[in-house]
Amino acid sequence: MPLLHHLDQGQGRPLVILHGLFGTLDNWQSLARRWATEAGLRVVSVDLRNHGRSFHSPEHSYALMAQDVLELFDHLGLGADVTLMGHSMGGKVAMRLALDHPERLARLIVVDIAPRFSDMEHQDDILAGLQSVDFTTCTNRQEADAALAKHVPNVGTRQFLLKNLYRKEDNTFAWRINLPVLAAQLAAIGEATTAPAPFLKPALFIRGGKSDYITTNDKLHGIPALFPNSEVATVVDAGHWVHAENPEEVFGLVKAFARQ
Repeated sequence: MPLLHHLDQGQGRPLVILHGLFGTLDNWQSLARRWATEAGLRVVSVDLRNHGRSFHSPEHSYALMAQDVLELFDHLGLGADVTLMGHSMGGKVAMRLALDHPERLARLIVVDIAPRFSDMEHQDDILAGLQSVDFTTCTNRQEADAALAKHVPNVGTRQFLLKNLYRKEDNTFAWRINLPVLAAQLAAIGEATTAPAPFLKPALFIRGGKSDYITTNDKLHGIPALFPNSEVATVVDAGHWVHAENPEEVFGLVKAFARQ
């Protein structure tokens, strides 16, 4: 497989960032720049397979995505002092890599996702909206937004999804994400993270106080079972997109943890 598309900035201890479902590395760029310039970190933002500017593949699994990231580690010459951070789907990729290859990481950050099975039914409206955009007639971003709005009323969610819109060489529009494969693999994207042995190094789970992706039971049982040396930090006034809704608090939490 080709190498994952990525952006490498700053110098110092490496922090590698993995976005969530339907996301791109662009979702993290404001914070990534700050960690590179203000926190003295080498920040590598990644587009996962079937997302952003990375390659499209008919296969989409956590084992394969973790392997993609490992190959990027090798390409960049990253040693064992890596902090790997992932949000949502990217958090499950990060957990998979940490559990399978603990020797490749120094610490793990997971943003608003737990190891347990995640019900993906709430993504059905988003999928319907993305699939409803007719690129044979869509001539601008406003028309794509209008089509999405019939299924996705939340403006912030639509703005997030529209980051995937791009203009091709023939001047027509398309989604950067591999929508047919992601739709077909949606159930697998929700699968639980399991492992025969826990990840014993430091782990930080950042949860949104208004989100139900990490529950009290996850905090007390599910997370410590696989990540016994973990802590859960709650960003009280944020939902699932914690880093977009309270970037200042997320900046501070990650800076302190990655530099410890």
